[in-house]
Amino acid sequence: MALLLDLLSWALLLTGSAFLLIGGIGLLRFPDFYSRLQAAGITDTVCSITILLGLTLQADALPTAVKLLFTLGFLLFTAPLASLALAKAARHSRIDPWRPGDGGGSSPP
Repeated sequence: MALLLDLLSWALLLTGSAFLLIGGIGLLRFPDFYSRLQAAGITDTVCSITILLGLTLQADALPTAVKLLFTLGFLLFTAPLASLALAKAARHSRIDPWRPGDGGGSSPP
């Protein structure tokens, strides 16, 4: 049983690390603020879920596992709201989305 928990935990930790790497590549490769925000927001949430669940399976004591799950719950509420606040601030600042042929998102005058 311990081997199965270790394998599942490591699978979750490696999956989270892969999503973290993919999100970092997306931040470097995408052309404008909005697509970069989407890459960061989605992969950040999935990465948090998988890594914290993997760590929860590795926790020795129940209080440690409960703290990790509370942290996960907190991140599930705050990460999407942070992305929404950043997107609203960008729209308020009149940062336009990228269109093919633009060469990048336009900045305010």
